[in-house]
Amino acid sequence: MGLPRSGVTEKAQAGIVVTLALAMLLASLGTSIANIALPALAEAFSAPFAQVQAVVVAYLAALTVCVVIAGRLGDRCGLKPMLVAGLAVFAIASVLCAVAPNLSLLIGARALQGLGAAFLMTLAMALMRQTTSEARVGRAMGLLGTVSALGTALGPSLGGLLIPVAGWRGIFWVQVPLAALALILAITMLPAEPVRERAPAVRLRSTMNRNLALNLLMNIVVAAVMMTTLVVGPFYLSVGLGLSAPQVGFVMAVGPVISIFSGVPSGRLVDAWGSDRVLAAGLALLATGALLLAFLPNAIGVAGYVLSIIVLTPGYQLFQAANNTAALADISKDRRGTVSGLLGLSRNIGLIAGASAMGTVFAFGVGTEEFARATPLAIAWGMRLTFLLAGAMMLVAIAVKVDVRPRFHGTWH
Repeated sequence: MGLPRSGVTEKAQAGIVVTLALAMLLASLGTSIANIALPALAEAFSAPFAQVQAVVVAYLAALTVCVVIAGRLGDRCGLKPMLVAGLAVFAIASVLCAVAPNLSLLIGARALQGLGAAFLMTLAMALMRQTTSEARVGRAMGLLGTVSALGTALGPSLGGLLIPVAGWRGIFWVQVPLAALALILAITMLPAEPVRERAPAVRLRSTMNRNLALNLLMNIVVAAVMMTTLVVGPFYLSVGLGLSAPQVGFVMAVGPVISIFSGVPSGRLVDAWGSDRVLAAGLALLATGALLLAFLPNAIGVAGYVLSIIVLTPGYQLFQAANNTAALADISKDRRGTVSGLLGLSRNIGLIAGASAMGTVFAFGVGTEEFARATPLAIAWGMRLTFLLAGAMMLVAIAVKVDVRPRFHGTWH
């Protein structure tokens, strides 16, 4: 690992990387670990599913609303102090979740945890960019992508192991020592930032330029396509192909596992080839994978679904590493937190759009919103329509990148 810009030793740089990776892991773990506890929460609080679902929604909503705020505070008050504050909030919120006596307080504590997670996710990216040498920025971003995927994949499985042993409270207690460890590491491992005068508020308009706007727009589209696989996939596999719940879970795990192993190599390619070429390759694989999902599963079943995901998922990791690197490439040091927040916001908007808008397209193709009562043929039609649209969206993203990006430079005024 080459000497970072800040001039710290390789050993110190390793400590920085571990600290920031753990912060990102906590934020993504918090996103996914509560989902599997919803049945247990419904039973514990004698509440309907619609009410306990707010335990998940409150976290995601707070995370989405606060990512840009976290980035701007990082730019104004220092990235390290704000990350430390975010870790403290996350740790306290995890304790409050674990001891919550009723559902309302649990939902409130989850919203507070989501606020802390916004600081973790946003400032970990900004600090990784700030402390890594130019030659290794791509692999640093790839590592964060890998850790994020690992946290998302680990959440349901870890929760599934803890709930039978420690009940639903166990999924929150397990986050407390991890957050405390990350807090200690952040205080001791992250380099102190020079004392500076209070920076003026960064106006988003002055930060935004056409290249960054394109990065954010592509981030929304790609995140929407990836969320579509998570929303549509389970219904297609269970109703369309007749798989059991364990079989669906096993097939759905293929994507996260590929993400874990393809993140760092994707970053290395960014460092070797440059972000533009890798971004184009990622978009091409995403378009190919989406179009394969429209046809292959209906033709050859589960094998077709898995093959399509094997094409799609590395494309996502290539895109993430290249797009994050490109978005932060020419951003001044005092605006990296803000841009990292914008990247997080655009990703979350895409996830919400994928769950809602693309879910509506799937329902239109199936012909009913009661998917459990639909015929396999109707589910197959819905699958085809949804991923034909997803593939078309990716082809448009490729066309826009090729046609627009090279011609635009500078800021909007």
